[in-house]
Amino acid sequence: MTEPFLPAADAEAMLPRKELTPAARRALAEAAARRRALEASARPLPAEFQGPKGPEPTRYGDWENKGIASDF
Repeated sequence: MTEPFLPAADAEAMLPRKELTPAARRALAEAAARRRALEASARPLPAEFQGPKGPEPTRYGDWENKGIASDF
């Protein structure tokens, strides 16, 4: 019988992990602290004032208005 296909993420999770060096552990801890600080200081975006109604008109690098797209 054949083995079932495993996605790359599942296959990598099954591999044995290497032991991290102290410098790598310190770098991961510093990165996690920076992410927590960034999330704590993040403010919600203000509501748009007099913006276009409906979905965002900028798609694929173009500005679309009433079905007509123009490049900048």
